[in-house]
Amino acid sequence: MSTFIQALHSIGGARAPSRRADRAIATADMKIGQILYSKGLLNSAQVAAVLAEQSASSQRFGETALRLGLLVPREIDDALALQFGYTALDPANRLLPSKVVAAYQPASTFAEALRALRSQLRLRWFDGTPGQTAIAVTSVDRGDGKSFITANLGVVFAQLGEQTLIIDADLRQPTQHQIFGVANRMGLSGLLARRAGPEEIVSVPGVAGLSVLPAGPLPPNPQELLGRPEFGRLLDGLSSRYDAILIDTPSAQQSSDVQVIAQRAGAALLVGRAGRTRSSEMGQLAAVLGHCGIRILGSTLNDL
Repeated sequence: MSTFIQALHSIGGARAPSRRADRAIATADMKIGQILYSKGLLNSAQVAAVLAEQSASSQRFGETALRLGLLVPREIDDALALQFGYTALDPANRLLPSKVVAAYQPASTFAEALRALRSQLRLRWFDGTPGQTAIAVTSVDRGDGKSFITANLGVVFAQLGEQTLIIDADLRQPTQHQIFGVANRMGLSGLLARRAGPEEIVSVPGVAGLSVLPAGPLPPNPQELLGRPEFGRLLDGLSSRYDAILIDTPSAQQSSDVQVIAQRAGAALLVGRAGRTRSSEMGQLAAVLGHCGIRILGSTLNDL
């Protein structure tokens, strides 16, 4: 994980009063004070103190609690995230691995940048046009962060209320099952070999609307397997169930699998790494894919 992303995890590591067993589970229809109380971040006396101070200052509940030193910004952000209906997981619960940054810190600068990227992709591709449901996410070289970006981009699509599927089509060095902490059984390779069915698609814990199809066992013939008509038929069938399908591919320098995958999807997003990927290499990859009739939706830099 990049230094930038690691730095995000040091923000807001504050204490919390222990949660009482009789507190209700926090829900979106609660007021923010009720959410903070039910999560064990404020006790009843502290809630009363905030309300009293709030009535005198006319500030919002969260602003008052911050000014009184009872909470830190991260805790307010998480409560607001619940109120407005997007995922904000509690890092203490460890429901998902830490690389799923957008689920743990939806108010972070990184998550905001992903939402800007999501908006561009919705304007350029995911606009409801038939046949424009899937994109391939690729990079010049391994280690550029394409899998990390794919995973977190999937989270922000799901936070928008879109039914989102991440397919790990890197049948050489797959990572999506590790990023999300899900089992990698028969997966995509099993589906394409007709050894498994749609039960291989698993829901991501804690992120409503997000599912993952892991890569499955590594086949001896990944490019031939991906080039079979079954892959195209699979994407066609899934397009009726999902609003956005993000396909994680091998890097271009690893193999030419990305051309086969992106042709099936119809479009590609290129990921580079700041200080590592050369613009000439990105341009060359865009040209190669473009000559194959693949629409290049744009490029994004990881670790900026």
